[in-house]
Amino acid sequence: MSTPTGTLEVEALDPHDDETFDAWHSVYATAERHDLAAAATVWQVEELRALMQESSTHAWSGGWVGRVDGEVAVAGWMRTPLLDNTELAEVAVHVLPERRRSGLGTAMLATLEAAARARGRRIVTGLVGWASSYGSSGEGASGPSFARAQGYELALAEVQRELGLPVDEVLLGRLADEAARAHASYTLTSWVGPVPDELLQGWAEITSSLATEAPTGELDLEPEVVSVEVVREREATLAKQGRTKFNTVALSAAGEVVAYSDLATTVHEPGRAYQWGTLVRREHRGHRLGVAVKVANLRLLQRERPDITRLTTYNAEVNEHMIGVNEVMGFRPVARLGDFQKRLA
Repeated sequence: MSTPTGTLEVEALDPHDDETFDAWHSVYATAERHDLAAAATVWQVEELRALMQESSTHAWSGGWVGRVDGEVAVAGWMRTPLLDNTELAEVAVHVLPERRRSGLGTAMLATLEAAARARGRRIVTGLVGWASSYGSSGEGASGPSFARAQGYELALAEVQRELGLPVDEVLLGRLADEAARAHASYTLTSWVGPVPDELLQGWAEITSSLATEAPTGELDLEPEVVSVEVVREREATLAKQGRTKFNTVALSAAGEVVAYSDLATTVHEPGRAYQWGTLVRREHRGHRLGVAVKVANLRLLQRERPDITRLTTYNAEVNEHMIGVNEVMGFRPVARLGDFQKRLA
């Protein structure tokens, strides 16, 4: 393809070709940091390399490299679930800032959509971030403008928040004590690393429901398949990525896992942690278990990793309850993002 800046050549990314993979990742990271500055949450190169080199039973991930006159200028990525949501493809396109508005992103996205069709996918989603100054819809921001121009619609608006650590133990103790009065019949269990065998089935059941139990807006999603094998498979990948999980669950009087919260650190990004999921089963809501598991998990992190000074989380804009919990803990908005969706013809 010819562009105003040269001839574009697109090829599939070989995750074992270190030189090309590093160049591909550099485009992605440069583009993310250009748009979000200090708020950017970039997957580190070794994390993505480990993910894409690993064969998986539950999802496939692949990349595409776009070169202009020999230089890697555009990066494409796709993930397709294999056990559920088999009409869905998740995609991302990143173009070097100085190469934008020359048709490179459009050409790469066309490649990704063609690959999605070839895999039998009819719903394509992409997660796009933008600075808070552009508001909840992202009107005028680079990423959302590109997505809309390509026929994608904003299906779910989210907010990125960050918390400076450590949080005062007096505050955490007060929040824990206040929450405990509402769930006297429940017990909390926390641990670092893989899920204990005795909690594995319950963990698989509750974490697989997060995608559809949390607010999903207009996203066309179906529940994930419950699989203890997938939990162990993901844990093996995390180890290869250099990530460590911190986890807390609430157990009912019958010993069922009814709430959870987990976060992760990585050896490739010192000082930073990421909040992943937090969920309470519907029939057990109203007992302040969400606050309880989040606070217990944060206490675990601060006890085990006092070197962590920054915790990042994401919430759907409509998830008022969880946003309220985060704000009480001290999280503050730093950026916005949205899940954009398109149904292929």
